[in-house]
Amino acid sequence: MSLHPAGSPATPELPSLRVAVLGAGTVGTEVLRLISQQGEELAHRIGGRLEITGVAVRDTERDRGEHVPAHLLTRDAESLVREADLVIEVMGGIEPARTLLLEAMAHGASVVTANKALLAQDGAALYEAADAHGVDLSFEAAVAGAIPLVRPVRESLAGDRIQRVLGIVNGTTNYILDAMTRSGASFEDALASAQELGYAEADPTADVEGHDAAAKASILASLAFHSRVRLTDVHCEGITSVSAQDISAAARMGRTIKLLSIVERIEEETGERISARVYPALIPEEHPLASVSEAYNAVFIEADAAGSLMFYGQGAGGAPTASAVLGDVVSAARTRVHGGVGPRESRYAELESIPLEELRSAFYISLTVEDRPGVLAEIAGTLSGYGISISTIHQELLEESAETGAPVRAHIGISTHRALESAMTASLDVFSSTATVLSIDSVLRIEGE
Repeated sequence: MSLHPAGSPATPELPSLRVAVLGAGTVGTEVLRLISQQGEELAHRIGGRLEITGVAVRDTERDRGEHVPAHLLTRDAESLVREADLVIEVMGGIEPARTLLLEAMAHGASVVTANKALLAQDGAALYEAADAHGVDLSFEAAVAGAIPLVRPVRESLAGDRIQRVLGIVNGTTNYILDAMTRSGASFEDALASAQELGYAEADPTADVEGHDAAAKASILASLAFHSRVRLTDVHCEGITSVSAQDISAAARMGRTIKLLSIVERIEEETGERISARVYPALIPEEHPLASVSEAYNAVFIEADAAGSLMFYGQGAGGAPTASAVLGDVVSAARTRVHGGVGPRESRYAELESIPLEELRSAFYISLTVEDRPGVLAEIAGTLSGYGISISTIHQELLEESAETGAPVRAHIGISTHRALESAMTASLDVFSSTATVLSIDSVLRIEGE
């Protein structure tokens, strides 16, 4: 495959690097296009030429455009990775990606991957293989698409002490919540719009249930706190239960709802632990993340010396993600040409993850109740009994008696001060068995204050 734009001089004096590409979907096709169009420039940046030796796909008969020549397509991914100096994995999924990357590293190839699910689930095995075989494992594109985030956390802030990372790292859910906020659309209508525009898959489960964001939180927590944080350590809630009523309540309080990935260092008397969690939360409208609209991503980092930093940009899409992949390719290829190795896994701290129930959070809870004297006092008493202090209460009549005109049902929205998660869980258990509480409509955390 020619890497030289028409009319540009070749550089035969530079060494060649054999590059295998796994996957030729949206991202893979864009990666190949960029290598084809910018091959000469990339060669000079690297000090060596990228020679695409093959592209592993399931269907070799499908036409994939001018930048993916048919003669490069193969179903024999194993043979391809064994003969490569550098493997670019953009096929996704756990298997066969995991086996192929381990095989590639065992045969001396460095790896560039955009596979956040694989890293979150089996990152330890990949790191260990990279160390054992003296090759690089790079994954800038696995978190927040085109936004340079992994490298700053892994390298630029390596001399600092990160306390907290708060981010919007899933464009699909941000588009949905933004549409609900701007137009008053229901979750279902906003999701349908996201699917029509290509922001959401036909099966949006990984996005709307928070799994995609949780995988990215696992990666960020591992990098930020020099500890292995497994996907199972990340508390995960999606946005399917967020209602138009929640959006309206947030606006009334001067807040907006975002799906947040939060990783933070928790300092305790006995030492430190870390928390990694994903859930929809209310944040103040003046917070930098509140203005992140449509399918964009943004990540807010708090560090001891650097202070507050914010990274913003396109978090998905073929070209943006390919940009991040190519950044890793250049770095890994340059290392291959000039010697040495890239950044290794840093897990010296080995901090434990703290269970969600031991954290303290501020909450907004929405209840439908019988409207009669003493109900508010009963609810406040339950919360107080578990050490939860009320910040604000909003009450709204929902239904009147047809016979007497007396109130029958009311909606109550309660904001609390910070309290133990376990205390809120216990309070909700009481509410669910209390006759005067007809339903618990929503429970959302309040962040960013």
